[in-house]
Amino acid sequence: MASSVVMQSIIASPTTPAIIGRRLGVIPANYAFAPSMSRGASSLRIRCMAKDGQKEESIPKTNIPTPQPTPFKPPTPKVSTSFFDVLAFSGPAPERINGRLAMIGFVAAMAVEVSNGQDVFSQISNGGVPWFLGTSALLTLASLVPLFKGVSVQSKSGGLMTSDAEMWNGRFAMLGLVALAFTEYLKGSALV
Repeated sequence: MASSVVMQSIIASPTTPAIIGRRLGVIPANYAFAPSMSRGASSLRIRCMAKDGQKEESIPKTNIPTPQPTPFKPPTPKVSTSFFDVLAFSGPAPERINGRLAMIGFVAAMAVEVSNGQDVFSQISNGGVPWFLGTSALLTLASLVPLFKGVSVQSKSGGLMTSDAEMWNGRFAMLGLVALAFTEYLKGSALV
């Protein structure tokens, strides 16, 4: 009952005192006041609207520093660590692992060819398969461990060594290795 009387007296008065910032100001009576709808709430919800054509009253500026807004940082998407998501066709692992293997394979094939004069096919037939399998297993595990821990490929890239540069270098190495093998097959001997 007492709160109803107080509420009616606030709404009926021509001006209502209110605290604005750190100052006591006056709110005209033509602003609408609506009590909070939650049960047991002791606070008052105030809704203010200006009439058409009415200018807003300006509050004099004080020497109180205004807080600067913090820049918005978009949330980083959660990286899936599921086996099937990591090794999916469009997942982060398959093309990167194949590209890394191709980069190592192309450099190793060219180094052996320059030093011994053996083409790619003779390198494979002269004991290259165990080296290929061992390197493939080691590099695949080294590439998958961070991905299963939730580290994204883009989070560790910056400057000149970006994840996109690694992707393109791997693609060129894959094409280079296939072109090297095809050229040596057509030529019948080592390229160099």
